[in-house]
Amino acid sequence: MKTEKIILGIDPGTTIMGFGLLKVVGKKMEFIQMNELMLKKYDDHYLKLKLIFERTIELIDTYHPDEIAIEAPFFGKNVQSMLKLGRAQGVAMAAGLSREIPITEYLPKKIKMAITGNGNASKEQVASMLKSLLNLKTLPKNLDATDGLAAAVCHFYNSGKVVGGKNYTGWASFVKQHPNKIK
Repeated sequence: MKTEKIILGIDPGTTIMGFGLLKVVGKKMEFIQMNELMLKKYDDHYLKLKLIFERTIELIDTYHPDEIAIEAPFFGKNVQSMLKLGRAQGVAMAAGLSREIPITEYLPKKIKMAITGNGNASKEQVASMLKSLLNLKTLPKNLDATDGLAAAVCHFYNSGKVVGGKNYTGWASFVKQHPNKIK
């Protein structure tokens, strides 16, 4: 059994995509990095999706994650923003699936609960807890990077027990779990 693995956590978004990487050695997590892909300056939604896909592939090819944890879009009132968020998540997932990396989705409440013990915690509370857990010196200005890192930490805590997350190990498992989405 492999005692070392790398988890890529992604907080998808069409304005900012946050991501974080953890190295897991045995039962301990080590911080690798967190950052964000800034997309505000682009008007073309399709270009944003292309950039999300390319950045995710670049992260995969650079860090060789064994698993990807991604924040699932929460259901809001604005249908258009939900659609855009779902597309952002989809292209990030497609990048991972194209490299045959297992992906697990986590709802925002589940991630917050795993990190802080409170499913309604603020972004600031999550970031503060991550700073403490991983001995981070500073936090980024935007908290999208910490949200991506939080998805990775949540996945670490839930490793071996997928509860409330959807797990895909490749295109075949995705198709098997979603036969109605394939025409």
